[in-house]
Amino acid sequence: MNAERLGWIIVVTATLVALQAMAADKSGKVYRWTDRNGVVHYGDRVPPEHISQDREILNEHGIPVAREEGERTEAERAAEAEAAALEAEIARVKAEADERDGILLNTYLSVREIESLRNQRTEMIDSQIKLTELYLESLHIKLSKLQKDASRFRPYSSDPNAPPIHHNLARELSDTLDSIILYEQNLEDARMRKNAVVQKFAADIDRFKELKGLP
Repeated sequence: MNAERLGWIIVVTATLVALQAMAADKSGKVYRWTDRNGVVHYGDRVPPEHISQDREILNEHGIPVAREEGERTEAERAAEAEAAALEAEIARVKAEADERDGILLNTYLSVREIESLRNQRTEMIDSQIKLTELYLESLHIKLSKLQKDASRFRPYSSDPNAPPIHHNLARELSDTLDSIILYEQNLEDARMRKNAVVQKFAADIDRFKELKGLP
Protein backbone atom coordinates (compact mmCIF):
# COMPACT_ATOMS: atom_id res chain seq x y z
CA MET A 1 0.00 0.00 0.00
CA ASN A 2 1.55 3.32 -1.05
CA ALA A 3 1.92 6.25 1.33
CA GLU A 4 -0.58 8.43 -0.52
CA ARG A 5 -3.36 5.83 -0.26
CA LEU A 6 -2.54 5.15 3.37
CA GLY A 7 -2.71 8.88 4.13
CA TRP A 8 -6.09 9.15 2.45
CA ILE A 9 -7.46 6.23 4.51
CA ILE A 10 -6.18 7.83 7.71
CA VAL A 11 -7.89 11.15 6.84
CA VAL A 12 -11.21 9.45 6.04
CA THR A 13 -11.07 7.36 9.20
CA ALA A 14 -10.25 10.35 11.34
CA THR A 15 -13.12 12.30 9.77
CA LEU A 16 -15.62 9.52 10.47
CA VAL A 17 -14.42 9.23 14.06
CA ALA A 18 -14.79 12.99 14.46
CA LEU A 19 -18.25 12.88 12.96
CA GLN A 20 -19.35 10.13 15.31
CA ALA A 21 -17.99 12.05 18.25
CA MET A 22 -19.79 15.22 17.23
CA ALA A 23 -23.00 13.30 16.58
CA ALA A 24 -22.89 12.13 20.17
CA ASP A 25 -22.98 15.74 21.30
CA LYS A 26 -26.22 17.05 22.84
CA SER A 27 -27.10 18.96 19.71
CA GLY A 28 -27.00 15.75 17.67
CA LYS A 29 -26.05 17.74 14.55
CA VAL A 30 -22.91 17.57 12.47
CA TYR A 31 -22.45 20.23 9.80
CA ARG A 32 -20.37 20.20 6.65
CA TRP A 33 -19.81 23.37 4.67
CA THR A 34 -17.39 24.84 2.17
CA ASP A 35 -15.91 28.27 2.80
CA ARG A 36 -15.27 30.95 0.19
CA ASN A 37 -11.83 29.52 -0.50
CA GLY A 38 -13.22 26.10 -1.31
CA VAL A 39 -12.05 24.47 1.93
CA VAL A 40 -14.45 21.87 3.39
CA HIS A 41 -15.19 22.13 7.13
CA TYR A 42 -16.96 19.91 9.66
CA GLY A 43 -18.32 20.86 13.04
CA ASP A 44 -21.17 20.67 15.50
CA ARG A 45 -21.65 24.39 15.03
CA VAL A 46 -20.89 26.90 12.29
CA PRO A 47 -18.49 29.71 13.28
CA PRO A 48 -19.76 33.29 12.80
CA GLU A 49 -17.32 33.93 9.98
CA HIS A 50 -18.89 31.05 8.01
CA ILE A 51 -22.52 31.67 8.98
CA SER A 52 -23.39 32.86 5.47
CA GLN A 53 -22.35 29.54 3.89
CA ASP A 54 -24.92 26.88 3.03
CA ARG A 55 -24.29 23.64 4.92
CA GLU A 56 -25.31 20.01 5.04
CA ILE A 57 -26.35 18.11 8.14
CA LEU A 58 -24.65 14.70 8.31
CA ASN A 59 -25.49 11.56 10.20
CA GLU A 60 -22.91 9.57 12.14
CA HIS A 61 -21.85 7.85 8.92
CA GLY A 62 -21.08 11.12 7.16
CA ILE A 63 -24.13 10.91 4.89
CA PRO A 64 -26.04 14.18 4.25
CA VAL A 65 -29.56 13.96 5.66
CA ALA A 66 -30.62 17.62 5.45
CA ARG A 67 -29.49 20.99 4.19
CA GLU A 68 -29.58 24.45 5.71
CA GLU A 69 -29.15 27.76 3.96
CA GLY A 70 -26.66 30.20 5.37
CA GLU A 71 -27.71 33.58 6.61
CA ARG A 72 -27.85 36.22 3.89
CA THR A 73 -27.28 39.92 4.04
CA GLU A 74 -29.94 42.16 2.54
CA ALA A 75 -27.69 42.76 -0.48
CA GLU A 76 -27.12 39.03 -0.95
CA ARG A 77 -30.85 38.30 -0.69
CA ALA A 78 -31.58 41.04 -3.23
CA ALA A 79 -28.94 39.65 -5.60
CA GLU A 80 -30.33 36.11 -5.24
CA ALA A 81 -33.87 37.35 -5.84
CA GLU A 82 -32.73 39.23 -8.93
CA ALA A 83 -30.88 36.17 -10.22
CA ALA A 84 -33.94 33.98 -9.59
CA ALA A 85 -36.21 36.47 -11.38
CA LEU A 86 -33.82 36.61 -14.34
CA GLU A 87 -33.67 32.82 -14.50
CA ALA A 88 -37.47 32.63 -14.40
CA GLU A 89 -37.75 35.22 -17.18
CA ILE A 90 -35.25 33.33 -19.34
CA ALA A 91 -37.23 30.13 -18.77
CA ARG A 92 -40.49 31.91 -19.66
CA VAL A 93 -39.05 33.36 -22.87
CA LYS A 94 -37.63 29.97 -23.87
CA ALA A 95 -40.95 28.25 -23.18
CA GLU A 96 -42.80 30.81 -25.31
CA ALA A 97 -40.25 30.42 -28.11
CA ASP A 98 -40.59 26.63 -27.98
CA GLU A 99 -44.37 26.98 -28.10
CA ARG A 100 -44.17 29.29 -31.15
CA ASP A 101 -41.84 26.84 -32.88
CA GLY A 102 -44.27 24.00 -32.21
CA ILE A 103 -47.20 25.98 -33.59
CA LEU A 104 -45.16 26.95 -36.65
CA LEU A 105 -44.20 23.36 -37.44
CA ASN A 106 -47.70 22.02 -36.77
CA THR A 107 -49.44 24.71 -38.82
CA TYR A 108 -47.40 24.81 -42.03
CA LEU A 109 -45.95 22.18 -44.31
CA SER A 110 -43.95 24.52 -46.55
CA VAL A 111 -42.73 28.09 -46.99
CA ARG A 112 -45.28 28.48 -49.78
CA GLU A 113 -48.13 27.92 -47.31
CA ILE A 114 -46.79 30.67 -45.06
CA GLU A 115 -46.45 33.03 -48.01
CA SER A 116 -49.99 32.21 -49.15
CA LEU A 117 -51.46 33.10 -45.77
CA ARG A 118 -49.35 36.26 -45.64
CA ASN A 119 -50.71 37.32 -49.01
CA GLN A 120 -54.30 36.71 -47.89
CA ARG A 121 -53.81 38.82 -44.78
CA THR A 122 -52.12 41.70 -46.60
CA GLU A 123 -54.72 41.68 -49.36
CA MET A 124 -57.48 42.07 -46.76
CA ILE A 125 -55.68 45.01 -45.22
CA ASP A 126 -55.03 46.51 -48.65
CA SER A 127 -58.77 46.37 -49.31
CA GLN A 128 -59.45 48.23 -46.07
CA ILE A 129 -56.82 50.80 -46.97
CA LYS A 130 -58.32 51.33 -50.42
CA LEU A 131 -61.85 51.79 -49.04
CA THR A 132 -60.59 54.23 -46.41
CA GLU A 133 -58.69 56.21 -49.03
CA LEU A 134 -61.79 56.45 -51.23
CA TYR A 135 -63.94 57.57 -48.32
CA LEU A 136 -61.35 60.15 -47.30
CA GLU A 137 -61.33 61.46 -50.84
CA SER A 138 -65.11 61.95 -50.70
CA LEU A 139 -64.81 63.66 -47.32
CA HIS A 140 -62.24 66.10 -48.67
CA ILE A 141 -64.52 66.92 -51.63
CA LYS A 142 -67.39 67.49 -49.19
CA LEU A 143 -65.17 69.64 -46.96
CA SER A 144 -64.12 71.78 -49.92
CA LYS A 145 -67.76 72.42 -50.81
CA LEU A 146 -68.69 73.22 -47.21
CA GLN A 147 -65.75 75.61 -46.86
CA LYS A 148 -66.83 77.37 -50.04
CA ASP A 149 -70.37 77.72 -48.66
CA ALA A 150 -69.06 78.91 -45.29
CA SER A 151 -66.87 81.56 -46.91
CA ARG A 152 -70.01 83.67 -47.44
CA PHE A 153 -70.67 83.88 -43.72
CA ARG A 154 -68.96 85.21 -40.64
CA PRO A 155 -66.42 84.38 -39.27
CA TYR A 156 -65.08 83.01 -42.59
CA SER A 157 -66.09 85.97 -44.78
CA SER A 158 -64.05 89.17 -44.90
CA ASP A 159 -67.22 91.12 -45.64
CA PRO A 160 -68.16 93.04 -42.45
CA ASN A 161 -71.80 92.91 -43.54
CA ALA A 162 -71.83 89.13 -44.05
CA PRO A 163 -74.43 87.25 -41.98
CA PRO A 164 -73.27 84.76 -39.30
CA ILE A 165 -72.88 81.17 -40.37
CA HIS A 166 -75.96 79.03 -39.93
CA HIS A 167 -75.84 76.53 -37.10
CA ASN A 168 -76.46 73.52 -39.35
CA LEU A 169 -73.69 74.51 -41.75
CA ALA A 170 -71.23 75.10 -38.91
CA ARG A 171 -72.10 71.73 -37.38
CA GLU A 172 -71.72 69.89 -40.70
CA LEU A 173 -68.38 71.58 -41.30
CA SER A 174 -67.14 70.56 -37.85
CA ASP A 175 -68.40 66.98 -38.21
CA THR A 176 -66.70 66.61 -41.60
CA LEU A 177 -63.38 67.82 -40.20
CA ASP A 178 -63.69 65.36 -37.29
CA SER A 179 -64.44 62.50 -39.70
CA ILE A 180 -61.40 63.34 -41.81
CA ILE A 181 -59.16 63.26 -38.73
CA LEU A 182 -60.66 59.95 -37.61
CA TYR A 183 -60.32 58.21 -40.97
CA GLU A 184 -56.81 59.52 -41.54
CA GLN A 185 -55.85 57.90 -38.22
CA ASN A 186 -57.61 54.69 -39.28
CA LEU A 187 -55.65 54.77 -42.53
CA GLU A 188 -52.35 55.19 -40.68
CA ASP A 189 -53.26 52.35 -38.31
CA ALA A 190 -54.07 50.04 -41.24
CA ARG A 191 -50.74 50.80 -42.92
CA MET A 192 -48.89 50.12 -39.68
CA ARG A 193 -50.86 46.90 -39.20
CA LYS A 194 -49.92 45.75 -42.69
CA ASN A 195 -46.26 46.48 -42.01
CA ALA A 196 -46.43 44.49 -38.75
CA VAL A 197 -48.05 41.53 -40.56
CA VAL A 198 -45.36 41.55 -43.25
CA GLN A 199 -42.60 41.65 -40.65
CA LYS A 200 -44.16 38.86 -38.58
CA PHE A 201 -44.54 36.56 -41.58
CA ALA A 202 -40.98 37.34 -42.67
CA ALA A 203 -39.76 36.26 -39.21
CA ASP A 204 -41.95 33.14 -39.36
CA ILE A 205 -40.55 32.19 -42.75
CA ASP A 206 -36.96 32.65 -41.57
CA ARG A 207 -37.62 30.58 -38.44
CA PHE A 208 -39.45 27.86 -40.39
CA LYS A 209 -36.50 27.56 -42.75
CA GLU A 210 -34.13 27.36 -39.79
CA LEU A 211 -36.17 24.66 -38.06
CA LYS A 212 -36.47 22.67 -41.29
CA GLY A 213 -32.86 23.20 -42.29
CA LEU A 214 -33.89 24.92 -45.52
CA PRO A 215 -31.63 27.34 -47.41
